[in-house]
Amino acid sequence: MFTALESIKKSHRDSYKKAVAARVENDLIDLSAEVSEAASVAPVLASEQDGLEVIRHSTAHLLAMAVKSLYPDVQVTIGPVIEEGYYYDFAFEDETVLSPEDFPKIEKAMRQIVKKSFPITREHMSRNDAIKYFESIGEEYKVEIIKDIPEDEILSLYQQGDFKDLCRGPHVKSTAQLGAFKLTKVAGAYWRGNSDNKMLQRVYGTAWDTQDALNAHLEQLKEREKRNHKKIADQADLFHFQSQAPGMVFWHSKGWYAYQSIIQFMRQYYRDNGYEEVNTPMLLDRTMWEESGHWEKFQENMFQVESEQRLYAVKPMNCPAHVQIFKNKLRSYKELPVRLGEFGTCHRNEPSGTLQGLMRLRAFVQDDGHIFCSEQSISSEVTKFMLDALKVYKLFGFENVTVRFSTRPEQRVGDDSIWDHSEKVLEDILNEMGIEWSLAPGEGAFYGPKLELSLKDSLGRVWQCGTIQLDFSMPSRLGSSYIDSDGQKKVPVMLHRAMLGSLERFLGILIENTYGWLPIWMHKTQVIITGISDKHAEYATLVEQELNALGVRAKCDLRSEKVGLKIREHTLARMPYIIVVGDEEAAKKTISVRTGQGEQLGTMSAAALSEKIHQQQQEFKIDG
Repeated sequence: MFTALESIKKSHRDSYKKAVAARVENDLIDLSAEVSEAASVAPVLASEQDGLEVIRHSTAHLLAMAVKSLYPDVQVTIGPVIEEGYYYDFAFEDETVLSPEDFPKIEKAMRQIVKKSFPITREHMSRNDAIKYFESIGEEYKVEIIKDIPEDEILSLYQQGDFKDLCRGPHVKSTAQLGAFKLTKVAGAYWRGNSDNKMLQRVYGTAWDTQDALNAHLEQLKEREKRNHKKIADQADLFHFQSQAPGMVFWHSKGWYAYQSIIQFMRQYYRDNGYEEVNTPMLLDRTMWEESGHWEKFQENMFQVESEQRLYAVKPMNCPAHVQIFKNKLRSYKELPVRLGEFGTCHRNEPSGTLQGLMRLRAFVQDDGHIFCSEQSISSEVTKFMLDALKVYKLFGFENVTVRFSTRPEQRVGDDSIWDHSEKVLEDILNEMGIEWSLAPGEGAFYGPKLELSLKDSLGRVWQCGTIQLDFSMPSRLGSSYIDSDGQKKVPVMLHRAMLGSLERFLGILIENTYGWLPIWMHKTQVIITGISDKHAEYATLVEQELNALGVRAKCDLRSEKVGLKIREHTLARMPYIIVVGDEEAAKKTISVRTGQGEQLGTMSAAALSEKIHQQQQEFKIDG
């Protein structure tokens, strides 16, 4: 037997020094793990995604050790890797409240641990022995975690210096391999996401393979903060949030116009592509959710209400209700496919610690649709959806789109033969389309496999938006059928599809991608007009009237403020066009135009500006 590191030294002499872990087949292991002589062992480098996750996981332990050294009475709970970093939740028994002002001393303690080059070693322990160990050091939360693990399971613990933590690993071999890290924020988080439990303090951080990579990421974080959709919403007066309605949006007039513009855009798509727009109840009896399978799989995320001794769930999705519309009358095969679309508000009881502006909400609307079709129509329906989605994303400025094929999860309905068939159908469609895709094993919906479309934004972030899911189970579970050409009842195939996904989330992504400069058709006011002085108010009003008559949404700003101040305010509010008129413009019946982004367009007529704006709006159409 050899250690993984020894094996790598023999076969990968050029790269073994850069390894932070090892890979045997698809499994990641510690460099100190024993492997057989016949095993194929490959190095996992710090620059790889898997290597970065090992570094971040190890840095989470480094953070916990540092906080424990500074606050000996604190209890450490969990510290997982997340996208671009990690976090660790801490339980303080006293009144200690961490803030970003504490980060320098915590980071200093982390660097001191790095300098000491503590070996990171793994040991195994029985469940009962692990309980005894963590009880002996007063780590009650660790004990609670372990008690949920089956009794016969052997656990792994990692130790560095005098700090020992429960973990599956793998980890780097020494704290000396860490160093390019930064703490980024602190937030509250309920233990296990349950508001009945104690509020913990969650410290977030990021870690990278080199200092240069860390510095580049920190610069990008600054840019992201500038583009934060909540910050831009404040500047442009779009919407706000408040504690009395966590995870729900207070839409202001201009934000509501932009939001409704997206709905109208997708509504037109529905009209052009054979969808029937419907609307279904907000509350449905639990029996329907039990029949669909959602009650068992999704109950903890449902808001529930009781009335007259009946229990209802506020709908977290529309699919069971759409089945009710399909099955409400006798259907013939000649009617298929039946395409139903709905802009209905859904509610999901997301943990408060996960809420994030428009990006993660408790109340949201999807461009939600369900297609009931024969098996012969699956390929054409899925293909058309995928091609149309790519066109829509491009119109909104997203040309870099990735596709993931998500297969059967561990918790699912339907037997394996159905899953084998449905997964093959989707894979064949992808291959016939010639689309590049990646596999996401185990990430399908509980009722069927799905294709996920993700958009890369201007800062390189990837956002999962569109999805189409193939479902052979729910229509049968809810008793839907149609009469086939042979006069026999047959269960339809159900395609769950959403192109933009949560419309709130999509708008948030769009705001950050464009730095708040949304497409002009989404603006309640497209042009603001102001005079150089009060004496130009009459001509400014005439320009406003002319533009509105030409179909441009224009408005005057006649406040007695300096022109420069008004221009700065409207620029901050992301006004597409700003017109300034004075003596010369009034005399020649012209306007002086600049864009909100600062481009001087010079002098022109109101009709010329109207034509320019209408041309911009006409460009935003789906071809075909």
